Amino acid sequence: MGDFPIDLSGDGRLKKKILKDGTGAQPQKGEKVWAHYTGKLTDGSVFDSSIPKPHRKNGFDFVVGAQAVIAGWDIGIASMKVGEKAELCCAPEYAYGAEGTPGGPIPPNATLIFEIELLHIGNAPKTS
Repeated sequence: MGDFPIDLSGDGRLKKKILKDGTGAQPQKGEKVWAHYTGKLTDGSVFDSSIPKPHRKNGFDFVVGAQAVIAGWDIGIASMKVGEKAELCCAPEYAYGAEGTPGGPIPPNATLIFEIELLHIGNAPKTS
């Protein structure tokens, strides 16, 4: 699972490791962001990724702090800068909790690892 030196929650339950520094702005609550992600269980098996999905070519978008995503993402992405790539280690209470995703790939009480690259903040990115 690796070393996650940045404790975002203060109790070690949500941690971050920077893989590539970003140089852009840091998102604020209420701003729309676009990010690419790959989600893994602690055994390394991938359960989801935005990268191979044609409808996600500009990344996955959501509004920071609107509770549209798991808490680990809201907190973790708010700590990132545009261009940054990081891994987040999310304990169950910052992920899908005791339920997991019923009938889905995430078991109850699962700690999850997300590799996330923050691509853009603001209006929809222009496509060529």
